[in-house]
Amino acid sequence: MALSLFHKGVADWFTKTFNKPTDVQRQAWEAIKSSQNTLIAAPTGSGKTLAAFLSAIDDLIVQGIEGKLEPGTQVVYISPLKALSNDIERNLQFPLAGIKKELEASGLPPVDIQVVVRTGDTPMADRAQMLKHPPHILVTTPESLYLLLTSVNGRKMLSTVHTLIIKTSPHRTFRNSKTCGASRQFPGGQFGN
Repeated sequence: MALSLFHKGVADWFTKTFNKPTDVQRQAWEAIKSSQNTLIAAPTGSGKTLAAFLSAIDDLIVQGIEGKLEPGTQVVYISPLKALSNDIERNLQFPLAGIKKELEASGLPPVDIQVVVRTGDTPMADRAQMLKHPPHILVTTPESLYLLLTSVNGRKMLSTVHTLIIKTSPHRTFRNSKTCGASRQFPGGQFGN
């Protein structure tokens, strides 16, 4: 049932890669796809980050296939620096590459989803380029998001965001759990304003 919420290419990639969703993913997708603000709190390894990313990727894929994928940042993923490289590879680049192959195999047009990582180490030239040509998905740290929100051009870039994914570690009493929230309710691009 949960995979029926996704475009066929996305659902096929997921099924071939993972067989079936975890309970956490199934519950999260139903909430996210019905445009509810969603908090996913579950043990490490339960698929919560992929649950949030896959919903956002699916939205972009559908827009691309329908010829409606406009330039501009629609998704912001905020994570502590130490988790970024693993999250980007496993939960973003891997699905994007696999879904692209699935779409090609189905004879569907390619969808070019732009992803940019913005941290404190991002060179100034890359930061300027990002503001001129905003990615569909921005991956950043809390500190770098703060800098974007305090600049006029950063707020302008973020004004088209409709999905915010925040990865955080909750209070240390929940030692074996991390939290990943996905929010999809920024009417009229109010996130960056």
